[in-house]
Amino acid sequence: MIKYNIITSQFAGKKILVVGDIMLDRHIIGSVSRISPEAPVPVVLEDQRVETIGGAANVANNLSALGAQVIQVGIVGDDMEGRILLQKLQERNISTGGIFIQERFKTVTKTRVIAQHQQVVRIDCEIFPAALDRDKISAFIREQIDGVDAVIISDYGKGLINPELVHVICRRTHKSHKIFSVDPKVEHFNYYRHATAITPNRREAENAIRNLKIQHNAGTKLNIRDDRLKTDADINQAGQELLKFLDLESLLITLGEHGMRLFERGKKPCHIPTHAQDVYDVTGAGDAVISVFTLALVAGASKQQAAELANYAAGIVVGKLGAVAISADELLAAAQRVVEPSAPEGK
Repeated sequence: MIKYNIITSQFAGKKILVVGDIMLDRHIIGSVSRISPEAPVPVVLEDQRVETIGGAANVANNLSALGAQVIQVGIVGDDMEGRILLQKLQERNISTGGIFIQERFKTVTKTRVIAQHQQVVRIDCEIFPAALDRDKISAFIREQIDGVDAVIISDYGKGLINPELVHVICRRTHKSHKIFSVDPKVEHFNYYRHATAITPNRREAENAIRNLKIQHNAGTKLNIRDDRLKTDADINQAGQELLKFLDLESLLITLGEHGMRLFERGKKPCHIPTHAQDVYDVTGAGDAVISVFTLALVAGASKQQAAELANYAAGIVVGKLGAVAISADELLAAAQRVVEPSAPEGK
């Protein structure tokens, strides 16, 4: 427990640049008492409407809540949702100097309708121009990297992340000896070569293996027997091969209720069991993982210690509604419940 106290005490003031697809998460919460006469669908009587920052913005939100100084890089449209996003980021002391308004771009918005604690439907709104103007974004990133402790790419596949932008980040972080971590998008795995860490879940890893073999004729170089990661042996072999193929320092595969598996150069795979209590909503769990894992590395943690803290963070988030940020105190309390469990009654 002492080691976690020391690590989290170093969170405050660390500077993190978060690059990725920012979006607005809207939750319409209500109740259902009847079926619509117009179609066989439930009628949801709205009780509450909640808007939160999502996607890469939720990564920034997590980092800020943990005490880091965060610079957000991304794009929004010239619309109401974009203005709401900017306001909410500023309210959380997240720098928005790297957020650019893109013409003919509609701010990505996900609206979830929830009744009786269950999601009824999700409505996505996203309109992309034929080509995004990334010149200003690349220039901004070049200016900022030397002054930060780490760069996180949060790739939701919504149009911002491309090979050229990743190359700019990778080259500058290597030159400056900065931590560079990625919450990946399946189709973009080949972009992330030489990163400090990437943090896919099991399904993302499986799909990435298929894509790498197809897109790059990597079948002979990527020595993975099966892209279905059913057993520990499957996961271990795939993780070690992806680590080598992408020339990563580390790879953290999240496995839901089965915890996580950490792969590092020159080390055996490390299994980290889950500590989630009740799973209410998995939204935002990946954001919490990449945030805590990266910030812990910046604070001097080993990759295993960082993964353990990230695992506690994921366990907290899945017990809450929507993409929410957690504090360092919550993180320490979750770790304490596992490391120092309560004594049995009568003791």
